[in-house]
Amino acid sequence: MHPKTLVFLLPVALFITIAVVIVAYFNYKLKKHIIDSGITDAAAVESLRQLSASRREALKWALVLFFGGLGLVVIGFLSFADAESPVPYGIEAIFIALGFGLYYLIVQKDS
Repeated sequence: MHPKTLVFLLPVALFITIAVVIVAYFNYKLKKHIIDSGITDAAAVESLRQLSASRREALKWALVLFFGGLGLVVIGFLSFADAESPVPYGIEAIFIALGFGLYYLIVQKDS
C-alpha cells in the first residue's frame, strides 16, 4: 500500500473508531437514565429497542470494514500477471461478503 494512502486512511479510521465509541457511550448513558427514571411506557421501550438496533449497525459496519481491510491485505500479498486483472476485485468482494455473512449469522443467533 502506498504511504500516501496510509496517511489518508489512518485519520479516517481513527475518526470512525472514536465516533463509534462516543455513540455507544451516549447510548448506554441514555438507556441507563431511562431505566433509572422508572419510565415503562411503550414509547420508552421502543426507544430502547432503536438504540439496540444502532448497536447492531455499528457491528455490521465494523465487520464489513474489518473483512474489507483483510481482503486488501490478502491482495497485497498476492501477485498478478496482468495489472488490469479483475481477480483483486473478486477477492475483495468475497471478503466483504464474508463480513456481511458473519454479521447475518451473529444477528440470527442473537434473535
